[in-house]
Amino acid sequence: MKRLVAGAAALFLLPIAAQAQQQAVPGFYIGAEGGLNWLLNNGGNSYDTGWAVGGKAGYDFVGPRVELEGMYRANNGNGPGITNQVFGKINQISAMANVLYDFFPGGTITPYIGAGAGIAFVDSALATPCSMCNTEFAYQGIVGVSYNISPSLRLDLDGRYYGTTNPNAFQNNNISVILGLTYKFGQPEEAAAAPPPAAPAPQATSFLVFFDWDRSDLSAQALSTINQAAQAFKSKGSARITATGHTDRSGPDSYNMALSLRRANAVKDALVRDGVPATSISVVGKGETQPLVQTADGVREPQNRRVEIVLQ
Repeated sequence: MKRLVAGAAALFLLPIAAQAQQQAVPGFYIGAEGGLNWLLNNGGNSYDTGWAVGGKAGYDFVGPRVELEGMYRANNGNGPGITNQVFGKINQISAMANVLYDFFPGGTITPYIGAGAGIAFVDSALATPCSMCNTEFAYQGIVGVSYNISPSLRLDLDGRYYGTTNPNAFQNNNISVILGLTYKFGQPEEAAAAPPPAAPAPQATSFLVFFDWDRSDLSAQALSTINQAAQAFKSKGSARITATGHTDRSGPDSYNMALSLRRANAVKDALVRDGVPATSISVVGKGETQPLVQTADGVREPQNRRVEIVLQ
């Protein structure tokens, strides 16, 4: 039987050990708990299934835990100690100091074990006129499992053996099944879901049109390039075109600025002839300020005599 229980426990713990772990943080906690209590038959007396309710406060060291717990238990019973077999009740209140240990404290599912000791105030017998008038030494053993709802909120389910030094008329041995809910202070907030990635910015399409020195008229090659830009505009369905004119570094700055604008306007006119609305085209002149190829002042560089057509 013991081997069967050990094997079942091992099978239960394997998936728990493999679960994802999260960073656990020490902290104080409080909780409420309740469940069923069975006062074991003895001395010819029998007891109905009773109930238990209580609360606790403690500190979690992440793994080990210590806590103070108060619990009230009540069981109805009958037996030879009661005149005419009328029903009586066994009431008891315990105040316990518990020491517990959590396995896999960062996991979603956390098995734990524990033990406690303290004092209890117990009825001495079913027929006693005195309610909870016996003060006894109390002790308990605990085996349970927790579900960590969040870093702060935890649901416990455990089984316990609880007993006291013996009141006058019965052996006080109890088995309890307890469900508890605890809240741990000072825990980090759960990470918010990452926002969806931003849509990539539309990529610009560009074309280069080159010019002869000190000229703004369009060659056959330039017209072919401009036609390609117009077709690209039409395929996009909705776009803006910027035509930016440039010159090389020969000639005065002011002259080159005007020349770059003439070149850009020549390209715009050709685009309009190829079916691009004039309202969709912006014209900019940069003169010699942004050369494609860096040169000394006064150098005639063909690559710098250009208009850049950009579709966005």
